[in-house]
Amino acid sequence: MRNHFVSAAVVLLLVLFLRVTPLEFAVLALSILFVLCAELLNTAVEAVVDLISPGFHPLAKIAKDTAAGAVLIAACGAAIMGYLILAKYVLPHYGKVLAMLGTPSDMGTLVSILIVIIVVIMIKSLTGSGTPLHGGMPSGHAAVAFSIATAVSLNTQDPLISLLSISLASMVSHSRLLMRIHSLRDVVIGACIGCVITTMVLLLFKKFAI
Repeated sequence: MRNHFVSAAVVLLLVLFLRVTPLEFAVLALSILFVLCAELLNTAVEAVVDLISPGFHPLAKIAKDTAAGAVLIAACGAAIMGYLILAKYVLPHYGKVLAMLGTPSDMGTLVSILIVIIVVIMIKSLTGSGTPLHGGMPSGHAAVAFSIATAVSLNTQDPLISLLSISLASMVSHSRLLMRIHSLRDVVIGACIGCVITTMVLLLFKKFAI
């Protein structure tokens, strides 16, 4: 619920800033309320199941999984609705930012990814944590994933492709958390290293190319 409330607050603040139409605001608000209601029902189902069946039972598992699936479907519907409404407001501005920062550079992309890998290995060596390819601080997978996502964003300058690339990088990073190979700090630091180094390298290549 906390995550849903934070997401809802961010979306509503963005909507106010973008000055969407009253109808679009109403549709977004209903989508958000639908997700919150689904989460409340999910919580109620879980509480009732735990009360009736404290131990493990296949039917209890089905009930909880189904309720959680309803929340997921509601969230996906809200995400689709949000994209359809907000895309025409957000993507053009995002595209302008990408155009200001980036320019296609194959060599810059390869150099930036290589530097990111070297920096990650150096930090792991200095901190004595993990191995170059596994564990430790920062997360190499997150660093490389966000380095590639940043390079794709700045090279293509396409807002939708950029968002999809960032989503994939986030999934890669999240997998490291699910597998308990890295902590949230490791992943966040790795992502920041990948984004910052890649942006700086590509900006340098853009400057000297001009």
